[in-house]
Amino acid sequence: MRAKEHYDNHLASFYAWMAGDFDTAKLAFENWLKQKQISPKSTRAAIDLGSGHGIQTAALATLGFQVSAIDFSKHLLDELCTNCTNHRIAIHIDDIRNVANYKHLKPELIICWGDTLTHLETKQDAEQLLKASFEVLEGGGLLLLSFRNYSEALAGNERFIPVKSDESRILTCVLEYEDEYVTVTDLLHQKQEGKWQQYVSSYKTLRLDVQNILHLLTSMGMQIITHEQFNRMETIIALKSTSAI
Repeated sequence: MRAKEHYDNHLASFYAWMAGDFDTAKLAFENWLKQKQISPKSTRAAIDLGSGHGIQTAALATLGFQVSAIDFSKHLLDELCTNCTNHRIAIHIDDIRNVANYKHLKPELIICWGDTLTHLETKQDAEQLLKASFEVLEGGGLLLLSFRNYSEALAGNERFIPVKSDESRILTCVLEYEDEYVTVTDLLHQKQEGKWQQYVSSYKTLRLDVQNILHLLTSMGMQIITHEQFNRMETIIALKSTSAI
């Protein structure tokens, strides 16, 4: 199953619950942006690729960016509308691979956060998205990336990852590794009328090599400002030179 189908048919319905308290997550990301001294400096325009229900979008808007949120999930974008009622957000139901269509916005910041990059169908798709984002980004602008590092395969019981649970829901993620992909199964147990029901859906996610991503960015002429690793997540901030065309 493709990522879009997985979200439409399964994950989107409980994504916000899985992500936790919205205001807490939004404030944490806002503080991270302030720590990295990220704020509007030129056009004020920002593009949030794979915006989901709006954590990053809301944080960027709070700091003064004019954000265009792009996602393939109408369900999540409807939630984003509710979460961002205090901000003027441009919302686009679209495939993030169409980022080249938004060059007219003249963004000084493009963000692709969470596992969005690995949700693309091929490594070539990921590379093309980064190249297109570079072309769309204004000179002196920032590209913010994060993605899960699946390069080291988990084995045995380590492949079963408890994600979240409460009185009525238990979410477990199961990983199966292949050469180029990881099959991710979101296993949800939900209590309904006193009985537990099981809901299962799987999709493939990319095993991206962070060194290849860094090399691609630098080969395009971007300067790596920050590269951090935490809990198997890679975080990259890259700057496009003002002289880049």
